[in-house]
Amino acid sequence: MKTLYPLVAVVLLFAAVSCNKKSENNNEESKKTSEKVVPELKISIDSSGISAFYQTYPKLIKFQAEVLALYKKNKSTQLWLDNKGVVEFGNTLFNKYKGLDQEGLKANFPYNEKIDPIFEHITENKLSQADTDLMITNLYFYYVQKVSGVDEKTTKSLQWLLPRKKVNYQVFSDSIYKKATISDDKKSKMFSQYYKLRDALHQYREIEKKGGWKNIETPEGFKSFKVGDSVPAIGQIRERLYITGDLKENNKSNICDTVLIKGIKNYESHNGLTPKNIILPEHIAELNIPVSDRIKTIIANMERCRWIDPELEKGKEYVEVNIPEFRLYLIRNGQIAFVSPVVVGKAMTQTVIFSGMMSNIVFSPYWNVPTSIINKEIKPGMVKNKNYLAQKNLEWNNGAVRQLPGKNNSLGLVKFLFPNSNNIYLHDTPAKSLFERENRAFSHGCVRVGKPRELAIELLKQDPKWTPERIDKAMHAGKESWYTLKIKIPVYIGYFTAWVDRDGNLNFYKDVYQRDESLIKLLTEE
Repeated sequence: MKTLYPLVAVVLLFAAVSCNKKSENNNEESKKTSEKVVPELKISIDSSGISAFYQTYPKLIKFQAEVLALYKKNKSTQLWLDNKGVVEFGNTLFNKYKGLDQEGLKANFPYNEKIDPIFEHITENKLSQADTDLMITNLYFYYVQKVSGVDEKTTKSLQWLLPRKKVNYQVFSDSIYKKATISDDKKSKMFSQYYKLRDALHQYREIEKKGGWKNIETPEGFKSFKVGDSVPAIGQIRERLYITGDLKENNKSNICDTVLIKGIKNYESHNGLTPKNIILPEHIAELNIPVSDRIKTIIANMERCRWIDPELEKGKEYVEVNIPEFRLYLIRNGQIAFVSPVVVGKAMTQTVIFSGMMSNIVFSPYWNVPTSIINKEIKPGMVKNKNYLAQKNLEWNNGAVRQLPGKNNSLGLVKFLFPNSNNIYLHDTPAKSLFERENRAFSHGCVRVGKPRELAIELLKQDPKWTPERIDKAMHAGKESWYTLKIKIPVYIGYFTAWVDRDGNLNFYKDVYQRDESLIKLLTEE
């Protein structure tokens, strides 16, 4: 009988293996059956459903046309949902939306109470599947609009006439359809200054979290601080400069020394002030601007950067003027080739924010006097003095008045023309002393260049016939002559009160035309 035990054991083992195989086969069959049972999710979202959605949620109706086109392209089925719920791309979108604060924007989707439950699951999502998908699609277009900046109609009302970055909703629609990325890791979708200001925003918010900086309290009758002075305010200035990195270390001394003066000069050079060897009341006033106000200024200028086409800065050669900075830059092959101080329009005759193509340089120019000046100044002057025109080097010219070429001409010895409807151009001036001032908003709207000869030399490097000697001769000829540039050069006149320079330093400039406040109000109200 013992000899039967091994045989029984083998039979039992075989049976067990067979059962296991049957069980595995059954599981596979069951799995296949289960997979067949659950079909791919298909939610019908047609034009009637979309129309009904916007009747219920009218605050989103501006996106209706794009949304209709998008669902039609996707065969009137859902974009964001599958059998497991919201697709990964949808969750990425929601996280981006919630992170708008990092972009200096408010995450205030008109129907937050509907969108939050879809992703956060704190409260129940009571929307139908179709409305859930539509709500996410509208969130996407809302996000695109926010990060693209306020619309062109609004920017024109803010007197911003530089070329706008075009928002191509079709491209964004394709991104949804293809489940493409909405990351900006490559930093190629925006004007490069935007990302620099965003980093500065994070830095200043960290300063704010730590309490910002204290107000500097100067003694009564304070006029200035110089090396050797000792008062508690000196220690406060030292601490303030240390917080923003204008001083590398803080020894907490209340004695004004050369290290502190070097730090204040560093601060002045990045805040539109002329570096001095003393500390004046206006410097203290600037230092006392709260960090919260500085943050608002950064946010306003980030918004301006959203309006700039990033292709602009890829140009081989162009001229840029930043009105609040009172400076002109010639950029060549991505590098600063030339810098000059400028005088811009005063508050009543503001320089327009726009662009044009420089086509001509005019040496020894006439100045054609505007009708407004003829009526307000010249005609009354002629009534009082019959020799008024001759004394001012003016002459009648076909019913108008012009000033003859020469060193006293209001346009100086050279002007740079980029034809535009605003009749604005760059030019020299006999009033050289104005370039020494910190605030240089004095013109009737045109841009006066502090180094016009040097600018002409730089621009004419493309033509070897125009040597510096020939340029000097043309400027002092006393007879008007025109030169047409072989290649037209773009000129961009912009308005930025916060700017990160090429050395990574954050610069603030006075809001000479008082434009920040209205922009900040617009951004916070949306």
